[in-house]
This record gives sequence, C-alpha cells and structure tokens, in this order.
Amino acid sequence: MILIPAIDLMGKKVVRLTQGEKERKTEYSISPVELALRYQEAGARLIHIVDLDRAFTGESENFEVIAEIIKNVSIPVQVGGGIRNIESFRELIEIGASRVIVGTIAVTNPELLEEMLTLDRDKVAVGIDARNGWVAIKGWVESSHYRALDLAFKVKEMGVKTIIYTDIARDGSLTGPNFIETLKLYEETGLRVIASGGISGLEDLRRWRELGKNKIYGVIAGKAILEGKIDLKEGIRILEGES
Repeated sequence: MILIPAIDLMGKKVVRLTQGEKERKTEYSISPVELALRYQEAGARLIHIVDLDRAFTGESENFEVIAEIIKNVSIPVQVGGGIRNIESFRELIEIGASRVIVGTIAVTNPELLEEMLTLDRDKVAVGIDARNGWVAIKGWVESSHYRALDLAFKVKEMGVKTIIYTDIARDGSLTGPNFIETLKLYEETGLRVIASGGISGLEDLRRWRELGKNKIYGVIAGKAILEGKIDLKEGIRILEGES
C-alpha cells in the first residue's frame, strides 16, 4: 500500500476544498511544481493531481502547470478532473500522465470511456465519488442514479482495472476515512482500489495498514499533508509497514 499525496489546482494555484464545495476553498502560497518536488523528495511514489477548474466548468487554465509538474518530477503523476472528451485524454497521455482519471463520463457517456480504454487501457482509471452511497458527477454538483458498487461493477465489465473511491462527505474534512465502504468495493469487485477522502492524521494511516493490507492499493491524502497533520515521510513509512 502506498501513500499518494494530492495536489488540487484552481487558477494555477494549489487549493483544497472541503466536501468539494468551491465556497469552502483554502488557497496555499506554495507553487504546484515546488510542492510536487517536495513530495517526490519525501519519498512519494505517485502524485495525484485534480484540475478543479475543468471539473467545475469543463475549461482549464491548469494544463501548462500540470505539464510542468510532470516534466519536473521523475515519479508517475496521475491526473483527473473534468476529463470529458477524447482530446483531453490524449493531451494528458501525450504530456506524460501515468494515469488519467475519469468520473462523470463513466455515468453519462460510457461509449467515450470505451474509446479511451481502446486507446490505452492501462492509462485509464475511474473516479467513483459518492455522497450517501450515490455517485456524484460534474464536479460533485449532481447526483446520479448509480450506487458506488453498481458503477464499480459496470466499469469492471468494461475493462477498467483501477478505481479511486472518494467519500465526498469526508473529503477535505479531516474527519477520518470511510473504511467500510472502501473495503467493500475491493472485496466485492477485486479491482485495484485507491482510497481518497477524510485522512486526518497518522492514526488513520495505521488503521488503513491494519484493515487494507493486501487489499487497498493506495491512500490519497491532501489537506492533512498540506496542514501538517501528516508528515509525508512518516506517513509513507507507516503505510509501507516500517513503523
């Protein structure tokens, strides 16, 4: 199990939202590239980037920043947020994204997801973002008719291998992860599951190590690292079983 630091981008800046709400935004002064380099230096093996502008509006001013991050680090970078056409998918693959995370289209346009899988199956991951068990789409502002587990089964049938599961109520809240629902997704589907949302401190990571060993592929943390609740080096040691 690996600890995956997150960088959320809005207006070319590092931000964190609470429960995905634009009105509950915290902005950080560090540059995105500098933050990515710090994460790499601390021992991260993968960085998770979310383009919030594109998630909310479909338009992005963060593409060049994402390209700079990928160019400046030597570890894999996975990117998500508002990927709703094949051109955006191709562009991110071309600049070196190790994995492109799609969410909304898995619900609204499965044919497009099929096209992406045909283009490069190993570069596709699906973000399953749930509020009270129901999958939310379009930057988390709309609810869908899918339960999280049902969508996981659907995308598995299509050939998706990796999902990122976020409990929206926990995201950016520092209230602790939803261990039960995340583990259920793995146990029911056998997919590679990355857990996201709610990490509040090292104790949550110890709990993940205890409950998710050999089950959960990785755990994403954002706000807890940025606000000093987790020392990234120590967090990596804990999840990888050294302390």
